[in-house]
Amino acid sequence: MNIPTQELRTLRDWIRWSTSDFTRAELYFGHGSDNPLDDALALILGTLHLQHDTSDIFLDARITTPEAELLAERIRQRVEQRTPVPYITGKAYFAGLEFIVNEHVLIPRSPIAELIKTHFSPWLNEKEPTRILDLCAGSGCIGIACAYAFPQATIDLLDISAQALAVAEQNIAKHQLQDRINTQVSDLFDRAKNGRYDLIISNPPYVCENEMSSLPAEYLQEPPSALVAGKDGMDIISRILAEAPDYMNPDAILIAEVGANADLLQARYPKVPFLWLDLAHGGEGVFLFTADELAHYQSVFLEN
Repeated sequence: MNIPTQELRTLRDWIRWSTSDFTRAELYFGHGSDNPLDDALALILGTLHLQHDTSDIFLDARITTPEAELLAERIRQRVEQRTPVPYITGKAYFAGLEFIVNEHVLIPRSPIAELIKTHFSPWLNEKEPTRILDLCAGSGCIGIACAYAFPQATIDLLDISAQALAVAEQNIAKHQLQDRINTQVSDLFDRAKNGRYDLIISNPPYVCENEMSSLPAEYLQEPPSALVAGKDGMDIISRILAEAPDYMNPDAILIAEVGANADLLQARYPKVPFLWLDLAHGGEGVFLFTADELAHYQSVFLEN
């Protein structure tokens, strides 16, 4: 791949050229951006340690030779290897917060961020949760965002991957939340030790095994264990629904995401009245249950 580094002199030049190149390469955009310009901005600004709201005065700033060499290397990685930008820069954004990411964690992009920003109104009945569980936590972005939203709460992050929780612990330290957030390697609730919760949130694996082969190359670089959940993608979420009532306080709620597999989940439990949440900023397949509702249908979930 030929990159004309000698001709690309300014920040503006690099943004324009890489946007065109990303378009020509027909990359897939779904990890924090949905178009080549935003993807190019994320890569270039992230590489140069500039914020996304950087002033226009930098657009005509000259790029140094070492910076140009690094930008060229990262552009090649994005185009030739189809590596998502957050894995290249080592950073991603969720709910307005910056997180460390690497190949051991799913890149944050859940529409649950919208619900966190609104404090899950009106479903928490104006009662702030004091104990929160981020189940299948990965990078810890959901739990950490909840720590900002609910400053009196303590949060547990559970994940089956020790490597993922190592990244989560870096993010906890980055946001200086070590005194309020705990991590535990656990196969769902198996090693949950801290009793019951007021709020359980989960963005679990929900991709069908057969669907993996059709995913864009960018998604295939994410850890399979964070994506695949059996033949129909419902293995993990079915366990969560069956087990969650045993870990919820009386007024607690469970919020979980299954994305485009909402119809599959509904078909698996046709008599269960799922509450699918409307999301103003896009996204699909996020549902909510109260503790009472889950307890009422627990026998149905246990049968499946």
